Amino acid sequence: MSTAIQQRLNAFRRLDRVQAGSVIISVFGDAVVPRGSRIWLGSLIRLLQPLGLNERLVRTSVFRLARDEWLRSEPVGRRTDYLLTASGQQRFEEASRHIYASSTPQWDRRWRLVVVVGEVGGRDRERLRQALFWQGFGALGADCFVHPSADLGAAFDALTAEGLGGLLPRLKPLLAADPAPGTAASDADMVHRAWNLERLAVMYIEFVERYQPVLQQVRDGAAEFDDESAFLVRALLIHDYRRLLLRDPELPDVLLPADWPGQKARLLCRELYRRLVVPSERHLDAVFQLADGGTPEAAPLLFERFRDADPLQQPL
Repeated sequence: MSTAIQQRLNAFRRLDRVQAGSVIISVFGDAVVPRGSRIWLGSLIRLLQPLGLNERLVRTSVFRLARDEWLRSEPVGRRTDYLLTASGQQRFEEASRHIYASSTPQWDRRWRLVVVVGEVGGRDRERLRQALFWQGFGALGADCFVHPSADLGAAFDALTAEGLGGLLPRLKPLLAADPAPGTAASDADMVHRAWNLERLAVMYIEFVERYQPVLQQVRDGAAEFDDESAFLVRALLIHDYRRLLLRDPELPDVLLPADWPGQKARLLCRELYRRLVVPSERHLDAVFQLADGGTPEAAPLLFERFRDADPLQQPL
């Protein structure tokens, strides 16, 4: 019989179109960064081939990531390592704080706003909207972007990293306290206007339905799976979860609807990841190589991911 793990891997392999570059980004952030942020291209190809990503596709995708300044190459003899660029490293560090967090942040009941106070052309305005969207900001009209807990300094740094530094003199960051007079719009009204949570909720439900059988198999231990399968499932788990978080403003719990499915998805991801990390790291020890033939060890920080609370004691 096909196990839940086999079914998840086979479903991915059957996809007509795979954004290989996005998968590589996920694997780099999750598996390569803890081992020094660099890997021999041949080793990366070997790791991804069991997912149905052939050598040509991986090479082409890596070259595009280098062109887009996510990665850079470094020849070592006749082989080549690929490393994160400085901007790529910054992006990964920011993403990691969200991916491996065990809970959403507490809210201080103050809103963070970015207001457009100068002339911004249509093309730059759309680039600004997209860049702030990926940081979780919602839009209140064309000239005001809002978030309950974003770091405004980090948001402006990220805009600079995205090539939008020239717009900063036309943007005003504000921290707004809410005196909450009785006739004013509520925080719930603000959330409803700035974000569309309905579609995101559906995506979280689909994520839970996709990985709940996998988690149950791992919990039960009834069907054996090898170290390579553990790595492949871990790669897809973080890839799918990262793509969800890119669309999630990560609002504090107090601003979310009751029974928000994102919380169940977070708990599931946290538990499944921690159950997979040891066997998947054994696979990386066997396959991961640098261009010089060395295999760097994973940093201890890897095993601190999702450690703010113990998910193994929180059944779903």
